[in-house]
Amino acid sequence: MAKQISASVEIGPDSLSLGGRSFPFQVRRDSRARRMLLRVMPRDGAVVLVLPVRASLRSGQRFVVEQADWILARQDERPAVQVWEDGASLPLQGIAHTIRHRPDLRGGVWLENGEIHISGQAEHLPRRLRDWLKRRARDEFGAAARDMAAGLGVVVRRVTVRDTQSRWGSCSSHGNLSFSWRLLMAPPLVTRYLIAHEVAHLRHMDHSGAFWRLCAQLLGGETDLRAAQLWLRRHGAALHLHG
Repeated sequence: MAKQISASVEIGPDSLSLGGRSFPFQVRRDSRARRMLLRVMPRDGAVVLVLPVRASLRSGQRFVVEQADWILARQDERPAVQVWEDGASLPLQGIAHTIRHRPDLRGGVWLENGEIHISGQAEHLPRRLRDWLKRRARDEFGAAARDMAAGLGVVVRRVTVRDTQSRWGSCSSHGNLSFSWRLLMAPPLVTRYLIAHEVAHLRHMDHSGAFWRLCAQLLGGETDLRAAQLWLRRHGAALHLHG
């Protein structure tokens, strides 16, 4: 049942109402968090409240109320979603490609002269393109991850791709890796960094100094690691605006 906090803020289990505007809402506990944080997801405007393990939900709710103006400002700053249609631009490995609808041809999806060609009916174009990107990401990320892992003498059990907004990748204790397929749109250095990050977790299931040294080693050096992290901070959110 939704809990009324004030006249203009209403917090429910999975929704947040601010001044008559409603947004998806979720609370996430993070053992590494030292203070409460708020995030506004660029694609759907979902508001994520990150709480340290010992913080109470009530204190988190008060924090949301206090930051209501900040949340609304971030919502108003969100850029529009880039619709996938004929003539639209889509980055692939950091390079802009033009989407071309080819209803007169067969062949599914293919690359040609800096363009992404998609056959079939127009209403199926987004789904076909998304499926193609997911298959390509799974194959490319899986091959790169297994190659890195082999050099360390560790094993990647399974590689999956998802469309998560909160994290770019994950590694389970069983050796299963997961990545956001949207990384296929990022420059190769950024993609390699995220793959190296998850492969390094096969050796160190933490973010210790040893983990970061191994991550830099897999990537080729500290300079590349910092450059990839900087790109993600500046441009990562934009990857969620496509499709």
